[in-house]
Amino acid sequence: MLKVGVTGGIGSGKSVVCRVFHTLGIPVFNADDTARYLMENDEHLVHHIKALLGEDVYSDGKLDRAKVSEIIFREPQKLQQLNSLVHPATISYANGWFARQAAPYVIKEAAIFFEGGSYKEMDMMIGVFAPAELRIERATKRSNMTREKVLSVMAQQMNENEKMSRCDHVITNDDVHAILPQVLKLHDLLLASAT
Repeated sequence: MLKVGVTGGIGSGKSVVCRVFHTLGIPVFNADDTARYLMENDEHLVHHIKALLGEDVYSDGKLDRAKVSEIIFREPQKLQQLNSLVHPATISYANGWFARQAAPYVIKEAAIFFEGGSYKEMDMMIGVFAPAELRIERATKRSNMTREKVLSVMAQQMNENEKMSRCDHVITNDDVHAILPQVLKLHDLLLASAT
């Protein structure tokens, strides 16, 4: 079974691309959703997050993301420390998920593959590219983030051109090029590679 990573910066449209693969019957693991789940449901991880950021980042068992953002904004080094807790837990959870799949290939969707080194666990990397202004527009509409907040997130992520240059294949999601033909072409290639 091939393990395929799908990555791209905020607002690039990774999730849209992954929904197309899912519609084709391919299992998709979303690392960001899993990380959010584990940060509230993995007791060991919750304990370490409280030790790092303080007990009050949780309220009734729910992580107060606004408080976490404030802390990370004031103390940027805490983001790296938080990631060093969350990434191993997410990777471990993903490995269990991979072991339960029976498809010719599976997809793991994550914004940060190259930054944390988890791309090494993938057989192939697909990048989803969209121009910066379009990414900003999408992210502000989708999540009610301010332009400044989106730019702050983009600044923390790997340069988009660098990220795409490291991928084996790139899907252009710029509202000009249709996604479906690009995904279908890759799907055929991945099925052929998996046999």
